[in-house]
Amino acid sequence: MSQNVRGLTTRSVATSMLLFAIPIFFSNLFQQLYNAVDSLIVGNFIGDEALAAVGSSGSLIFLLTGFVNGVSLGAGVLVARHFGSGDDDSLRRTVHTTVALGLAAGAALTVIGIAFTPQILRWMGTPDNVIGNSVIYFRIYFMGSIPVVLYNVGAGILQSTGDSRSPMCYLIAASLLNVVLDLLFIAGFHMGVGSAAVATILSQTLSAFLAFRKLSREKSAFGVRWRQVRFHGPTLRAVIRQGVPSGVQNSVISLANVVVQASINSFGSQAMAGCAAYTKVEGFVFLPITSFSMALATFVSQNLGAKRPDRVRKGMRFGLLTSVCLAEGIGVIIFLLAPIFIHAFNSEAAVVAFGVQQAHTASLFYFLLAFSHCSAGLLRGLGRPIIPMAVMLAIWCALRITYITVALRFIHSIQVIFWAYPLTWGISALLFALYLLFRALPSINRSAS
Repeated sequence: MSQNVRGLTTRSVATSMLLFAIPIFFSNLFQQLYNAVDSLIVGNFIGDEALAAVGSSGSLIFLLTGFVNGVSLGAGVLVARHFGSGDDDSLRRTVHTTVALGLAAGAALTVIGIAFTPQILRWMGTPDNVIGNSVIYFRIYFMGSIPVVLYNVGAGILQSTGDSRSPMCYLIAASLLNVVLDLLFIAGFHMGVGSAAVATILSQTLSAFLAFRKLSREKSAFGVRWRQVRFHGPTLRAVIRQGVPSGVQNSVISLANVVVQASINSFGSQAMAGCAAYTKVEGFVFLPITSFSMALATFVSQNLGAKRPDRVRKGMRFGLLTSVCLAEGIGVIIFLLAPIFIHAFNSEAAVVAFGVQQAHTASLFYFLLAFSHCSAGLLRGLGRPIIPMAVMLAIWCALRITYITVALRFIHSIQVIFWAYPLTWGISALLFALYLLFRALPSINRSAS
């Protein structure tokens, strides 16, 4: 058994989870930083309409890529399970099937993104003064779908086997390249908003290349041998069973966010720019949330494979508590310093006002967001992806959309939209807490007896 497995299945729970989660944290930090730099450079050198076009991109991009990334997360759970149990044959089949699925999905996203971007943007109610830049940005971005998907697949395989440091290094390299290219294209050559998408594609291509260079050189069972990349029927079905619920979960969240974005668009480009700036700031709260959500899924899955339910219980408590505390701490900072953070993206008073208003509405409730996301990661690791999918579909999609649609008919205020997030975070957190307490923990305890 490798050092990675020994670390996640035998080293102290706090140490192993932190050593695994910290590189993911820094990976996400650099990704968030270069996403923020995109908006900072676009907002300051091109203007608020371009900022609205780029900043509002997140919900649409995640709508189209979220399903694929969710399936990759589900596949990662299987990789971690086989890796923890030492089943090399199953591990090898899962890795190569997942790579084949990533290639196919990236090609499909390229076609769908290029073909349907204008229709989706019109459905979202994107203002006329923004939609031109948005179409350019999205179409160029989706031309690079294959490297975007492949990096997520490669990083997922490495992280599922306990190596979270290598993806961190690759993402840092990509982030630095993205910043340099943004400054070169936009600040230096005064190119348009499409150049920001070109910079993103080139940086993602670099990270994908580095990830698969390492996997191609890996001698263990999770190494990638390109001649073996194909769909293995039973393994593909297993990946789909585990991954599709996670993909649906990502998609319904992003679908709800697209509907929310459409409602924000109805308040004009200044509201779009302000909320886009807030979204970049809010991204920093996802750093500990995503880190511990992924760490919980991998840690739990590997320890289930190694038949260590005692460590599963300890990991659950440590991961949930730590992520909740970190997220809330960041939320307090954002609440207090929101005017400074939003002003960095755009100095126009109306834009800043919208962003600060959203920050002051949501930021003190980030502990609910952290608990919900990390509970979902934990349940994926336990092999129960249907539960988070059902909760997100019911609460973060159906209820959120219904609330906004109905409430705006009576109170036409953007504040109504902002409150949709804390309300649905709270309900989902309650449902997850009840499930973990009365269903998940008893089943783990029974397996230990």
